[in-house]
Amino acid sequence: MIAGPTTGVFSRGRTAQGLVFRKQATAPIQNTVVGRPGSTTPTPPIATRVTPMPSIAQWATRERFGRERREPSMATHCLGPSPASPPKIGPPKIWNSGPLALSDVMSTILPDAAPTNWVDRHAPPALRPWLKLGRFDRPVGIWLLMLPGWMGIALACAMQGRAPDPLLLVLFLIGAALMRAAGCAYNDIVDRDIDAKVARTAMRPIPAGQISVKQAWAFVVGCCLVSLVILLTMNPWTIGLGVGSLALVAAYPFMKRITWWPQAWLGLTFNWGALMGFAAVAGAPSPPALLLYAGLIFWTLGYDTIYAVQDIEDDALAGVKSSARRLGDKARLGVLAFYTAAFGLVVASATVADLGPLFLPPVALFAVHLSRQAARLEVTDGAGALVLFKSNAVAGLILAVAFAVGVWKPVTGF
Repeated sequence: MIAGPTTGVFSRGRTAQGLVFRKQATAPIQNTVVGRPGSTTPTPPIATRVTPMPSIAQWATRERFGRERREPSMATHCLGPSPASPPKIGPPKIWNSGPLALSDVMSTILPDAAPTNWVDRHAPPALRPWLKLGRFDRPVGIWLLMLPGWMGIALACAMQGRAPDPLLLVLFLIGAALMRAAGCAYNDIVDRDIDAKVARTAMRPIPAGQISVKQAWAFVVGCCLVSLVILLTMNPWTIGLGVGSLALVAAYPFMKRITWWPQAWLGLTFNWGALMGFAAVAGAPSPPALLLYAGLIFWTLGYDTIYAVQDIEDDALAGVKSSARRLGDKARLGVLAFYTAAFGLVVASATVADLGPLFLPPVALFAVHLSRQAARLEVTDGAGALVLFKSNAVAGLILAVAFAVGVWKPVTGF
């Protein structure tokens, strides 16, 4: 039986094999064997193997998903890196660091995807990383890219006194889904190092190591080629605008590195479809189309600021800029100002286009929807911000309907 107090002071150190030794910093520790007074022997250093510490993003992701696993003992933590200082961010291969396993990565439902999304419920496991790369598990982005195109089509058709062309609506739906997938994959390629440091994005297919950068580039090219085939069926104005949009898409991922307002650039990019939809019907965009485009930029600036609220803390750690970080506690007022500008420009577009009175009830509902979003925004509530952001699919659909029914005008004479 061993007895006697420990008198040494321990320091930390790691060998190439991952062993941490307790080193004697004062007098050697003496163990007294009971029954043999005065008989002591030096205690050799004790080696302990320490489980590598997971990155900040992995800790936060595991906390968010409720996938807590049994942690190493307190003694092991005491010998490892100090909890007072954040662990160093390692390479973005999550199954090689920390307790997260590859099976966890393959089955993880991403934070901004609904738990009941069709990809995680019904898609074959081999296809899930590819569908998540294109954000097909989060269809709200498809809506937000498609609806401006639908609005442009509805506006141009209303100015011509007819209902929106169903074939054009379907083509813009397919094109929006493909180009959104290509844009998201390209964004993930550029941002793969940043994504590995942010809890909400650390489990995306590229930073999680499920899809390589070369494979992601092939995905981008494939989506763009199919979209090009659809684009070539339209008139020269639409083709020219479609090709021109690539410059906006290519520059977007770098905006968060150079400006506090990357959401404004997203507005320029995501709403380019309004000009394309109008051009597909009427040719060169006219003032009503330009006013609509300007209004939708402010709409996007508002809803993407809400979206960025989820990442304020992680963006600060990663050095990423955003309108949510820039506005801080004034984010609610900022979003309200953006939405007010959006509403005014949209109404101006309809006025210049001389739309009928049926435009007014749905556009009033659109205004109420946006004002409620701004009133409910809390910068400390990331989950609530995601709900508010997703509700913009409904808001955009209401506005598209407003332009479509604006074709009707009361008969004033016989």
